[in-house]
Order: sequence, then C-alpha cells, then structure tokens
Amino acid sequence: MNGLVAATAVAFGAIFVAEMGDKSQLMALTFATRFRAVSILVGISIATALVHAVSVGVGALLQVSLPTRVINIAAGVLFLGFGAWTLRGDTLTEAERAKAERTGGRGAVVTASTAFFLAELGDKTMLATITLATDHGWLGTWIGSTLGMVAADALAIVVGRALGKRLPEKVIAYGAATLFFVFGIVLGIEAIAQLT
Repeated sequence: MNGLVAATAVAFGAIFVAEMGDKSQLMALTFATRFRAVSILVGISIATALVHAVSVGVGALLQVSLPTRVINIAAGVLFLGFGAWTLRGDTLTEAERAKAERTGGRGAVVTASTAFFLAELGDKTMLATITLATDHGWLGTWIGSTLGMVAADALAIVVGRALGKRLPEKVIAYGAATLFFVFGIVLGIEAIAQLT
C-alpha cells in the first residue's frame, strides 16, 4: 500500500473512533435538531479541514503540541454563553422568519463552522492528528483525519435529525443548553487541570 493511502486509512480509522462520543459529535447532534443537515455538515467540513490543516502542519513541521489552556478557557466561556443563549430562546416575527429561511443555510454554516472550529482547538482529535502527522505523511493524515471526523459527525447529524422530528422544541432547547453548559464546564476543568 502506498504511503498516502496508508496514512489516509490510518488517520481515518483513528479519528473516526476518537470522535465517537466526543463533544463535537454531540454538538453535531444538537445542531442537527435546529438547522438543515447539509448546512451543518458543510460547516463541520470547513472547520475540520482548517483545524486539521493546522494540526498536520504542527505535527509535520514542528512536532510539538499547541498550548491548549487559553484556548480551552475561551471556548469554555463561549459554550457557556451558547447555553445561556439557547435557554433564553429567540422569537421571530414573520418577516424575520421568512428572512431566516432564505438565508438560514449561510447562517447555519457560519454558526457550525465557528462552534466546531473552537471546539476542536486543543481537542483530543486535534492532538491525535498532530501525533499521526509526526509518523505519517501530512497529506494523507489531513485527508484521513478530516474524512474520519466528518463521517463520525455525519452519523450524529442523522441521529439529531431523527430526534428533532420526535421531541418537543422545549426538550430540544433544554437538551442543547445542557450540552453547551457541559462543554463549557468540561473545557474550564481541562484548563484548570493544565495549571497543575
């Protein structure tokens, strides 16, 4: 097997497994209950491609990991804010609803890209990608890790869409807010643990 194919296969398998049950997979499930699946998948793909490009660059060129404490603190605060925003809820006028339906795809893509980019900085899949890039070719590692994460999150989107059709909107909002709070708290705990 040539080096590119081997690196792609190894990275795909490792990141797909690492992503199972990860916070970004849970975020994909949550976002899928509120936005179109295609928009979320595009947002995830953009964020993943960017984060993993940074990861393989760091792994291939510098062979060091990024400091994650400050990133975890910033992301944790943002997730707590996302949770509060979700609980507060929003109401739309008919004019706003019509506008959101026309431009909702772009808004969902930007929202998902931003959230996933922040969630993945310093995450275990980013660190795993850095590690893989130190032992395998950067291109195969980037392709495989990006495809592995997008595939795992696509599974979460399918589950999220199914739940969104069966659960009341308040239950979904409370669940989403809870997940955002949990992500924020976990990131804060990780940042504190890095101080010791």
